[in-house]
Amino acid sequence: MKKPPRRPRSKAEKALATRLRLTRRLIRRRGKPAGAMPGTVVHTGEQKVDRITFDVVYYNAEEFEEYHPTRLEECFPFENEGHTSWLNVDGLHDTQQITRLGELAGLHSLVIEDIASTAQRPKIEDYDDRLYVVMRMLRANSATGEIDEEQLSLVLGPRSLISVQEAPGDVFDPVRERIRSGKGRIRQRGPDYLAYALMDAVVDEYFVIVETLSERLERIEDSVLDDPTRADMANLHRLRGELLIVRRAIYPLREIFNTIIRDDHELISAETKLFLRDTYDHAVQVIDSVETLRDVVSGLMELYLSNVSMRMNEVMKVLTVVGTVFIPLTFLVGVYGMNFKFMPELFWPWAYPTLWAIMILLAGGMLLHFHRRGWL
Repeated sequence: MKKPPRRPRSKAEKALATRLRLTRRLIRRRGKPAGAMPGTVVHTGEQKVDRITFDVVYYNAEEFEEYHPTRLEECFPFENEGHTSWLNVDGLHDTQQITRLGELAGLHSLVIEDIASTAQRPKIEDYDDRLYVVMRMLRANSATGEIDEEQLSLVLGPRSLISVQEAPGDVFDPVRERIRSGKGRIRQRGPDYLAYALMDAVVDEYFVIVETLSERLERIEDSVLDDPTRADMANLHRLRGELLIVRRAIYPLREIFNTIIRDDHELISAETKLFLRDTYDHAVQVIDSVETLRDVVSGLMELYLSNVSMRMNEVMKVLTVVGTVFIPLTFLVGVYGMNFKFMPELFWPWAYPTLWAIMILLAGGMLLHFHRRGWL
């Protein structure tokens, strides 16, 4: 049976759909059944890839090796003596593979559970011989104008680092290029410095996101100040949602970096902590920028509503003046429109022009009075 065509949605329905879309992006479903056993691996996000892919990098000051296994078992044994080992995994939907990754790498069951659950808040957890860090990786989507976000999990070990993402494509290309070319100090440092480099790349991308949102806000601000429209309010609402996504991603990073810098852990060297302090400063700068943009968005929303209210007041004032002027005129023509037989004014030769003169003088006098009172 052929389905009837869907009716076009009204502007109110479209606005409601936009709000729901933002809500779904901001509030992720938990996915794990209530009362489930700790360590239960449940994938709670979208399936963004057809199959999980792996990238393995070994390097030290003199050597570098990179290859792309097709099977997870080919990545192990993973840690290479005398080298820093980096395993990057793209894809989280296959819980069997993620569970197998934890078994081969010797990860705690709670770490595997958090890796598969994409609704994690950015955090850091200490598992004695491993440090587990969760971050939100953001990128600006030029096609949709929205911010794409995904969960990034980092598992730092004594000689290795495991990074797990939701899909291929990330902000780590500059780090990979420095490793391949041997530029900088990354090849002379251990996995803790590699973890710092990846986290720093994520935070640096936040600056790009904030600059993009700032440019969008400037265009909306010009439109609101010049000639505000309903589209401006919708754009402001979407922009506020994007800022909430950035704020949710960046705000917990202060706690993460403070924990790493403050606590003593054998996996993080004192020299790496110095660089992490710089990344912490960058995170604070992004937080300040996001809060500033949120204040500007709130101010523009209030300005838009004020402009709409002022326009409505102007329209109502004009309608009120017109109605007030015509009330006495309507009264006069109503009186002389009655069908009484004995109305002496009806038989006066100058009755009609006299009535017009009275109405014109009455209306003109009222308009002059309104003008002197500043109502016009």
